Amino acid sequence: MVGNYGEMEEQNQKLDQALEAEQAQLTDPSMNGHLKRLLWHGGSVYDAWFSAASNQVAQVLLTLPYSFSQLGYPSGIVFQLFYGVIGCWSCYMITSLYVEYRTRKEREGVLFKNHVIQWFEVLDGLLGPYWKAAGLFFNCTFLLFGAVIQLIACASNIFLLNDHLDKREWTYIFGACCMLTVLVPTFRNYRLWSFFGLLMISYTAWYMTIAALAHGQIPNVVHSAPTAKVPYFTGATNILYTFGGHAVTVEIMHAMWKPVKFKYVYIFATLYVFTLTIPSAIAVYWAFGDLLLEHSNALSLLPRSGARDLAVVLMLIHQFITVGFAVTPLYFVWEKIIGIHTSKNMLLRAVCRMPVILPVWFFAIAFPFFGPINSTVGALLVTFTVYIIPCTAHMRVFYTAKARQNAVVRPPFFMQSWIAIYLVNIFIVIWTIVIGIGWGGWASVTTFKDQIKTFGVFAPCYQCPPTAAPAPALSLNTTHHN
Repeated sequence: MVGNYGEMEEQNQKLDQALEAEQAQLTDPSMNGHLKRLLWHGGSVYDAWFSAASNQVAQVLLTLPYSFSQLGYPSGIVFQLFYGVIGCWSCYMITSLYVEYRTRKEREGVLFKNHVIQWFEVLDGLLGPYWKAAGLFFNCTFLLFGAVIQLIACASNIFLLNDHLDKREWTYIFGACCMLTVLVPTFRNYRLWSFFGLLMISYTAWYMTIAALAHGQIPNVVHSAPTAKVPYFTGATNILYTFGGHAVTVEIMHAMWKPVKFKYVYIFATLYVFTLTIPSAIAVYWAFGDLLLEHSNALSLLPRSGARDLAVVLMLIHQFITVGFAVTPLYFVWEKIIGIHTSKNMLLRAVCRMPVILPVWFFAIAFPFFGPINSTVGALLVTFTVYIIPCTAHMRVFYTAKARQNAVVRPPFFMQSWIAIYLVNIFIVIWTIVIGIGWGGWASVTTFKDQIKTFGVFAPCYQCPPTAAPAPALSLNTTHHN
């Protein structure tokens, strides 16, 4: 039986909205109640767009000029456009599989009233336990290190404002602050934060563009990239990481009234992200050139001013929000493991969530390599989580003619052939294995090992000026670099 998912979703939406409106009128008809629903309970396509765009570009915005100094202008621009496009395609694959899974379950009478569907459950329901295990491992590991990267970025940015504490000490402080994310129930409750988060990242991106152009080029500026394979593929993999931010796609979709529309939401989110990432990376690289090779955080090169300090503060807030985006799906997984996910006692859930943030805290302190860690995570985790598994799973689910005939989501209007869809998926999988995991993994791991040898594990102040750097870290050799 072929179902009309659009009609089913519309009925579910009306039912849920009616129930919520009735409950709200009975429990809290005051102005405070209305404000709470306005600012706290989201589920529209606009909420999803704010969440997708805000989550896709965060601290990586500050490292893209660094990637341009490794790639050069042509490759930097082409890789952004290329990975943005295939990122949208893989998101489409995830959306299709989620809708297929949810529709099958709803036909069986399964309700998801207090249950948040996650990617590993989609794989389990459609393909079985082995796919579930793969999805669970790669997705959770990626989200864990995604939160680690944001926490590292918080310390790197606040150090630009206050260097009385080293970056490791700032990581201790912001790690404790991140405990507050346990209080956010689901992605529907990120409505206000997503909105302001996107405004913050937009300000920072355009500040970087305008400030770099106003600053002009430094004396004897050099733009030598690309110069070697290791930095080239490290930079390319950082861009792969940039547009691999849809590890939380399923959770954001599940928070929508009409999840089937998310594939369009993500396209428009990516187009907006292009307007932030490309101009800022070009402008900062134009102004500072190869100097960026030693400064992975672009804000550290821009002269201090009120506008720059505001950009730093807004980035800090945005990164804090993005930590929440990364760890919230991990909270859901942990809740399901210990059996409290469907509990309505939010205090109990918040307390039980706290252990999840501890490994984030630990790894951020151990490997504070702002910039190089992005490429390593991109090569080893984003490749599987965002590109290989979704594309391969889509091919496996719709392998038979019967499955294609009964597919809830039909092929897009611009590609009506299932053969064409398979060819695109095969190309993305092969490209990701060869370029992302192969060349990108080799280059990123090499760079990461060099950072460990140079700065050491648990480095107190990664890439700090000599006058600000405290005692040496636990290093693997005696060479130190600033």
